[in-house]
Amino acid sequence: MTVDPMKTLERLLEVSRGLGDPVEIETYLQSLLSAAAELTESESASLLEYDEAAQEFYFRHVPWFHREAVRSARVPLNESVAGWVFLHVKPLVIDDTAKDKRHYKKIDKLAGFTTKSILAAPLIVNGKPVGVFEVFNKKEKYSERDILVMESLAALAATALQNNMLEKSVFSSQDEARELDRLKNEFIAIASHELRTPLGLILGHATFLKELLGNEYHEQVDSIIRNSSRLKDIIESLTSVDNYETGGALIRSRKVSVSRIIEDVTSSFHDMARKKGIAIKKETPQGNDLWVDVDSGKIAIVLSNLVKNALTFTNEKGQVIIRGEKQPDYVQVAVQDNGLGIPSNDLPRVFDRFYQVESHLTRRHGGMGLGLSVAKVMVEMHGGRIWVESAEGLGSTFTFLLPVISKSSGPETEKAFVE
Repeated sequence: MTVDPMKTLERLLEVSRGLGDPVEIETYLQSLLSAAAELTESESASLLEYDEAAQEFYFRHVPWFHREAVRSARVPLNESVAGWVFLHVKPLVIDDTAKDKRHYKKIDKLAGFTTKSILAAPLIVNGKPVGVFEVFNKKEKYSERDILVMESLAALAATALQNNMLEKSVFSSQDEARELDRLKNEFIAIASHELRTPLGLILGHATFLKELLGNEYHEQVDSIIRNSSRLKDIIESLTSVDNYETGGALIRSRKVSVSRIIEDVTSSFHDMARKKGIAIKKETPQGNDLWVDVDSGKIAIVLSNLVKNALTFTNEKGQVIIRGEKQPDYVQVAVQDNGLGIPSNDLPRVFDRFYQVESHLTRRHGGMGLGLSVAKVMVEMHGGRIWVESAEGLGSTFTFLLPVISKSSGPETEKAFVE
């Protein structure tokens, strides 16, 4: 009996569609074995995968009634049909296995099965064989049509195996990334906690010594205080980001004037701007204090980080402008400079923790790449949004939006946000 060509196409289409269904790999392979036996009018079918380390095949899938018998069986690369197909990377038909030494007869003994004829096709992934698909014992001789059917089904089986391998690799990478992230957060938390106390003592004693020592030692003591303060800022930045990511960040919201925050932050950077020969100015609407319901300390940190970043990457005779304006339901703050600008390929990552636009081997401006990530975290804690527009050589504009009215009630509320 010959299988109707239209029925063959319909069956192949059916199993092809199954490749995209959310089913277990073993279930899908079983459907391919059933289709192979049905479409080639064979008694049975099996799928073997190649073990490169052992240089032999194992049965990835066989009919249930042979499963226990051949579960631990292995087929050698040499002196087997599977091995020949694997090495030559092309199908093989044997109409009478009794007359062909390539048939490995030990499997028949284990399974209590007699293989009279066989058709085998290679499983190919990325141009490389990874296994063999076989059908056995057709009443008539296997035809060219049967070979085409088996090659089609072998291609589907190979794709299914590759998809399964990639899926496992993705899950493994995700698990590894989660574990690395956990270890990273744990390290940051421990390191920050352990560094705070000795750093506080260094700062305290250095400040005390400065009052006792003569002017000839002030430069050395100032260096200790300055660098200790820098370390303190780094630790606080690490802790801010870590607390937000782990759900431990708190904000204390109350009604504050963004215009006042802009004025205070601008004043605090006048000396830094003067030393670099940079003009710094603010632009806020007259008679509008830009009231918002936020944690003023955290928003001051956001703005300070943006202004410091602008001053750092702006050359002498440049300028930095801090603007505040009212938008519907939001207050918008922007820090614009005409400095170095940011290369387009770096723009998507400037808010990432530890990301440096400059190479760590060539950069001239210092820092750990935490200021912008801290700014992003603190803006998002308030339900706001931050972004950057920049062109290399022309400068950058960092802008953030803050909702005017907090979702919390009352003049002052302590809230925890989890990402």
